[in-house]
Amino acid sequence: MPVERASWETPVRDGVDLVLGPMPRYADATAVTLWLEATGSCEVEVRAGPMTCRDHTFEVEGHHYALVVIEGLAPGTDLPYTVALDGRVVWPAAGAQRPPSRLRTTPPSGDLHVVLGSCRVDRPHREPWDLEPERDVRGVGVDALRALSVSCARGERPLPDLLLMLGDQVYADEGLAPRVREWQVERRGPESEPRHGVADFEEYTWLYRDSWSDADVRWLLSTVPTAMVFDDHDVHDDWNTSEAWRHQIQRLPWWSERITGAYMSYWVYQHLGNVSPAELAEDGLLPALQAPGARGGPLRDRARRADDEVDGRKLSWWSYVRDLGTTRLVVVDTRSGRVLEQGRRSMLSEPEWQGVEGQLRGDCTHLLVASSLPVFMERAVHDLESWSEAVCGGAWGRRAAQWGERIRQALDLEHWAAFRSSFDRLAHRLAEVGAGRRGTAPASVLVLSGDVHHSYVASIRYPSAREVRSAVVQVVSSPLRNAFPRRLQRAFRFSSTPFARLIGRGLARSVRLPSPEAEWQVTTGPVYGNTLTSLLLDGGQADLRFERAVLERGRAALREVHRERLDQHRRPEAHRSSV
Repeated sequence: MPVERASWETPVRDGVDLVLGPMPRYADATAVTLWLEATGSCEVEVRAGPMTCRDHTFEVEGHHYALVVIEGLAPGTDLPYTVALDGRVVWPAAGAQRPPSRLRTTPPSGDLHVVLGSCRVDRPHREPWDLEPERDVRGVGVDALRALSVSCARGERPLPDLLLMLGDQVYADEGLAPRVREWQVERRGPESEPRHGVADFEEYTWLYRDSWSDADVRWLLSTVPTAMVFDDHDVHDDWNTSEAWRHQIQRLPWWSERITGAYMSYWVYQHLGNVSPAELAEDGLLPALQAPGARGGPLRDRARRADDEVDGRKLSWWSYVRDLGTTRLVVVDTRSGRVLEQGRRSMLSEPEWQGVEGQLRGDCTHLLVASSLPVFMERAVHDLESWSEAVCGGAWGRRAAQWGERIRQALDLEHWAAFRSSFDRLAHRLAEVGAGRRGTAPASVLVLSGDVHHSYVASIRYPSAREVRSAVVQVVSSPLRNAFPRRLQRAFRFSSTPFARLIGRGLARSVRLPSPEAEWQVTTGPVYGNTLTSLLLDGGQADLRFERAVLERGRAALREVHRERLDQHRRPEAHRSSV
């Protein structure tokens, strides 16, 4: 199949045209929401089989978006669709050489195919692929998302039911795509701050436009429902690491407009499609933006409040839940809702915690808990991060706390283990679900994460809660397209050695940290390279497949590197598999 090249700029034509999309986002058994961005104000018409649905775009500071709700569908619906703007069909594009884009609802059988990944940097799709990333920014390899699209379009594999994107959809803080950097220099000069990232909402729109306009990726996103959540690079490296970090960043003159633009763009490009039409109506922000003359003002106000909310009074929640047939997906925001006040550190504010915990229950075949940051890491790393939090909190005195903060920020010690009370709380809730104390125990409780630029599987046990019947497993899938320098590979390999675990245990004991309720072991991995993960949920069975993106005969392709049954982690004989 010939490779189409989508131009970064929208072609100049008579009338309104598409900028991005269309993208089916939220999907359940009877409804789908379809997101798009257009060049101007217009009526959007979606036709799928006998159904025709219409809505009007809304404006956010000169950009025009629509979220068309298609309701009244049957479970398992799979229909090709077209999109017209002001009566002119703009999708599929004239001369398109890929299969028709489709609207698909959740299958009625309960079987589910979920593809997940994270950390996708935007670079031109050209060689060289194998450069050392320390020396050349092009050395980020083949895009796994693009490889998935090519394989699906050629009929080599079935379309997944859901694409779960676990953070760092765009990189706003470093390594901007060449085209975005060119536009940035044209707009505000080469020396204006911030020089190594985007400045505001307008520049965020460029990031999404560049990242999602590749012809292969655009087709995939037009036919597979997606669920997303942000992580640090969607805003800034190490976003909300600590109270000290927040005080430092807030003193920078450009930060206020950057964080406001980050929240605005996250809501309109990602979160708007994460939740159901009923939840959007109850929230009220989308209806406010659709009101005449709004022009995005309500969204800017919401974004400012989201950043200004003090610890413990965070009312802007980004966590959400989807019921996918007999599987429940709970997506936990691990960045925006953090309480950073020393002595009260928490991954979520208490009201959001209670909302998430209310969804962490059984009475489903599988419970998927999505967190951009891994909950269960190599034990030596876990102990190091928990020790760091205790030292920064004064366990070794004030001077050590100052040094501890420098180490924390330098080594990115800000995962769940660095919020130890939150780690313990979540791990305990997972045990309750697996033991059937929060509804009937599911076959598996799968924690799905990204962030760390390598992939692995960890098996979790609860020695003091032997009634846990579900397979409780951590699955990490990262990156879709990014670099992992060899020096960091060596560091992670060292962290899995008995000597590193001994050091970690000694650090934890030095600050009198109690042992976690859970015990876990990395049983598969680390897997390096641009990777995506397939979960095949068939009744009580959960199959995992790691696939690496490669270049084969001049085109992007996926090569399987590991496969295993996750529901069998209930058995004690799980063994480590290094890939």
